Amino acid sequence: MIFIVHPDNPDARKISLIVDILKKGGIIIYPTDTVYAIGCSLNFKRSIEKLAQLKGLKTKKTNFSVIFHDLSELTNYTKPIDRSTFKLLNKNLPGPFTFILNASNQVPKLFDTNKKTIGIRIPDNNIVLAIVEALGTPLVTTSLHDEDEIIEYTTDPYLIEEKWANKVDGIVDGGYGKNEPSTVVDLSAGYPEILRQGIGELME
Repeated sequence: MIFIVHPDNPDARKISLIVDILKKGGIIIYPTDTVYAIGCSLNFKRSIEKLAQLKGLKTKKTNFSVIFHDLSELTNYTKPIDRSTFKLLNKNLPGPFTFILNASNQVPKLFDTNKKTIGIRIPDNNIVLAIVEALGTPLVTTSLHDEDEIIEYTTDPYLIEEKWANKVDGIVDGGYGKNEPSTVVDLSAGYPEILRQGIGELME
C-alpha cells in the first residue's frame, strides 16, 4: 500500500493509517532528509528480525539506527549525555546526521546483541517526524539501498513501489529522495569523529 503524503503539510489521516501499520508490527518505507529508508517500531523484536532478514543479515550483525522525534526521547536509550555533547546534538538536529552515542543497558536487549553504542537520527523531514510523534515510539531505521552498481540509493517512490510493494506493509511517497546519505559522527568517546561524510556539514 502506498501513501502519498505532502512533504510540507503531512495529512494527519494518512499519518494515522501509517502509524496503525507500525503498531501492528508492520515494516514501512519512508522519506527522510537524506535517502529513503526502511524501518519498523522499536517495540517489535520480531519486526526488527524481519527487517534484518530483508537486508540479508542476522539481527546481531546489523547496524540499524533509531529515529527519534526530539532529543528528550534519548534518555531511555543512551547513557547520560554531557553538556558539550548535548549542545552539539542540539545545534545539528533535526538534520542529516547519524550520531553514535553510548547505549543504555536496554539497547542490547532490543537488538539481541552486545552493542554498547546506538546510532540516533532526528531527520529534518516533516513526514517521518510526524510518524514518530504519532507512534509514540522510536523507529528502527536503515537506508534503502539500490541493487544498481552505479546508483546507490533509489530516489523515485514509484520505482521503490515496484521493487518493494510485496516485501513491506506500506510505502510512504513524500516525493523524490536524495541520493546522498547522512553524515555519521561518532560521539561515544566524548568528542566528534566523522566516520562517514554525507550530506550534513557538522557545526561544532
